[in-house]
Amino acid sequence: MLKLGIIGGMGPEATRLMYGGIIDATDAKTDQEHIDMIILNHASMPDRTAAIKSGDTAEVVRLLREDAQMLERCGAGLIAIPCNTSHVFLDEVRSAVSVPVLDMIGETARYIAENRPDIKKAGILATDGTISQGLYHRALEKYGIEPFAPEGDIQKTVMDIIYGQIKAGKKGNIEDFAVVDTFLKKNGCDGAVLACTELSVFRTNHELNSYYVDAMQALVERCVTLCGGKLKEEKK
Repeated sequence: MLKLGIIGGMGPEATRLMYGGIIDATDAKTDQEHIDMIILNHASMPDRTAAIKSGDTAEVVRLLREDAQMLERCGAGLIAIPCNTSHVFLDEVRSAVSVPVLDMIGETARYIAENRPDIKKAGILATDGTISQGLYHRALEKYGIEPFAPEGDIQKTVMDIIYGQIKAGKKGNIEDFAVVDTFLKKNGCDGAVLACTELSVFRTNHELNSYYVDAMQALVERCVTLCGGKLKEEKK
């Protein structure tokens, strides 16, 4: 079994959710049937969206590369980053280590293509940084899925839920989310991706239905299987 290295802290709640999600998704009757993990909770990492908007990304890239190298030195055979926006820098991180670094966004698009054929047009709920770089647009289009990202006031609401609510330690306002939900459905989306790990936290707080595909859950399940663990039947 491979040891999983997690570059976390972006944010801490999302990292805690991933850790718990991996345990919950693993079919294990003993401690030894769970996968080994090294979790680096790098909460002081500069904000990724701010770095992308300013164009000053060098420090974020340097720290992500150093974190990956640290995890590799500690024995990680696979690295995952539960932060969608940081995947703007995935190539730079991959080039810093000799072990695989999972593509959370690619894995999510693959999951939708393989498990949700009903989704022909997918809404993308993400940070400005993720959307501006077209990460999910390209990944979804690869599988023939039409991407749709909110703009204007709706995107501002998504950002407020992420930064003003979840990152601020709040549970998240379901009424605000309902406005976004209505907008997506009025624009013909068959489903939507929770493409920010803070929205994964929001989902656990409010039990969103299957219209929403959680990128965190796609990453969790892939980590378990690639590290040699066994998924519970309901997670397959």
